[in-house]
Amino acid sequence: MGLRFWPPLSPRGKRGVVPDALQPDSYCAESSTTLEHVPTETTPSTAPRPLKLAAAVVATEGLVLAVLGIVEAITIDADRLVLGVTTAGFLLLYGAALVFVARGLYRTATWSRGPAVFAQLIQLGVAWSFWGGSTSVVSVLLALAAVGVLVAVFQKASMAALLDDPTNDNPVL
Repeated sequence: MGLRFWPPLSPRGKRGVVPDALQPDSYCAESSTTLEHVPTETTPSTAPRPLKLAAAVVATEGLVLAVLGIVEAITIDADRLVLGVTTAGFLLLYGAALVFVARGLYRTATWSRGPAVFAQLIQLGVAWSFWGGSTSVVSVLLALAAVGVLVAVFQKASMAALLDDPTNDNPVL
């Protein structure tokens, strides 16, 4: 039907007084799509508490990875230039992706559940590789964070909020 401006423009292009017959309620019946009826993403307040907690932990993981990527980029040696650049780039991209997934969890976007679970399973493997010696503390912290996110995402309230409902799942971009 095209774009319509409200209030309607007068013949001279100036906005003028709108007759009662052209009030927004009466003209919405003509057009099937107006900005008021376009579906929007869910509000952050609809996320249950476990899902908000999971989003906070995933966002923290992403920020830590981004900081590690920045530190790696700053401390690159000329002897290992290619390795340093690729490692820094990977850490920055992975950290940004985790922050994006955390935003999706916080806004109860259905698509965010899979990447969040996958990232936590990877983190459990990384935690296992750090076990033993002086890195056991890091291993325990990584494992606790991963298990905490997995438990929070698989809570009944979180599963209901992330239910695959095509009418409720809108892009979070």
